[in-house]
Amino acid sequence: MEQAGTSGRDTKGVKGSSCQTDIGVVKRETVIVYNNSKCLHGTSGSDFLRVSGAMRKGWESMRTYAEMSKEELLKEKESLEQQFKEVEAKGLNLNMARGKPSEAQLNLSNGLMDVLNSDSYFNDETGTDCRNYGIGEGIPEAKRLMGAMSEVDPDDMIIFGNSSLNIMFDTVARSYSHGVCGNTPWCKLDNWKFLCPVPGYDRHFRITEFFGAEMINIPMTPDGPDMDLVEKYVNNDPSVKGIWCVPKYSNPQGYSYSDETVRRFAALTPAAPDFRIYWDNAYSIHHLYDDAAHQDVILEILDECRAAGHPDIVYKFISTSKVTFPGSGLAALASSKTNLDDIRKYMSVQTIGHDKLNQLRHVRFFGNMANMQAHMSRHAAILRPKFEAVEEIFEKELGGLGIGSWTKPNGGYFISFDSLDGCAKAIVAKCSDAGVKLTPAGATFPYGKDPHDSNIRIAPSFPPLEELKVAADVFTMAVKLVSIDKLLETR
Repeated sequence: MEQAGTSGRDTKGVKGSSCQTDIGVVKRETVIVYNNSKCLHGTSGSDFLRVSGAMRKGWESMRTYAEMSKEELLKEKESLEQQFKEVEAKGLNLNMARGKPSEAQLNLSNGLMDVLNSDSYFNDETGTDCRNYGIGEGIPEAKRLMGAMSEVDPDDMIIFGNSSLNIMFDTVARSYSHGVCGNTPWCKLDNWKFLCPVPGYDRHFRITEFFGAEMINIPMTPDGPDMDLVEKYVNNDPSVKGIWCVPKYSNPQGYSYSDETVRRFAALTPAAPDFRIYWDNAYSIHHLYDDAAHQDVILEILDECRAAGHPDIVYKFISTSKVTFPGSGLAALASSKTNLDDIRKYMSVQTIGHDKLNQLRHVRFFGNMANMQAHMSRHAAILRPKFEAVEEIFEKELGGLGIGSWTKPNGGYFISFDSLDGCAKAIVAKCSDAGVKLTPAGATFPYGKDPHDSNIRIAPSFPPLEELKVAADVFTMAVKLVSIDKLLETR
């Protein structure tokens, strides 16, 4: 992972550009002052005052912690420990653990509750009563809306229930118990493997761990997974059955796959006929910026697979979980006719139909893709200041110190932070001591084991902005203290 401001994107993360920023960060003290105790428990942020910066006389030349003497580090530690004790005494209760929409974001979709009532017309455009059985693959107008959202032909998708994660679990379960398109069920194999780009989405890894897969770490780059490794495993090892992918605004780094990466995925020639790419396009329209120059664009994977002559190697998952209401959205799977026909055989046993009223609700709420995009712009207006605040605090407090690096995504729900090796668990624990809850260290790796103990997923979306600033300040203090202790081990 790059140092802040050196990511191969500009300061907003524009892919393909290059910008290096040297931030004039020196030794400093951070003081957090609260004027209203209610803020300490996350109930108010209006009376919060953040004072941060040059508390010492003048500015010194920028030096990393590694360049400081043992005596300087001990002096710095003493000052930070006093500050941290003051924060611990405040009894904070702040949460940056998961990428959940905030209340303000949820309120954007409250109109969903009003578009249907007891006097509504409940038939879809074919005349089917959505209150009854029928149309197991989704009503036509909902398929068109979800197709537009995910850039696929409506005929290439099936709408399921409320969660793409549930579809992924079912897809792995079906492959495990009954096989993929007539191939040997994975449960009958001595060993089967799944490739896992890391850092990645913890719930993906929990699915394949649940079914007993051997999971293999594939390092992520700003352009996507290390494709040399992916090709080596997929094209030569028939026990490799799949790979997890979050191709746009990846979880947690916020990277988007380059055109070359997408085309190399489409060109894979798997040694296993039942190998599939699990393409979780969770953040396809989740931009942080409205201008096109600061929005990532990726190639459409189904089109590329067809063009490469490999139409069957990908499952594409889509949902509105963070567009409308998590747990009450729409989710769909898009793939080739061969794969969809295989899935249909099991669907006919599993269900007589999914929630068509919810499909109708979403269609009538949005109407068309343009309205959905306008809706997402309102999401961005809420999220953008939070991401920028965290990035600003990280740069001000940690930039130039050589003890951490972080990503600056154009979209999605996360910032990925890398500490010095061997520090992530201690940082998370120290934040917990001060009342700031983070995603557990190691969660972004299979089996919860980060080999470097360095990656921490930052989730800025849920807390109110002023609470988020407090949490980010506490985090930077924890990073400094833990990093000093690590460096002192060798002094």
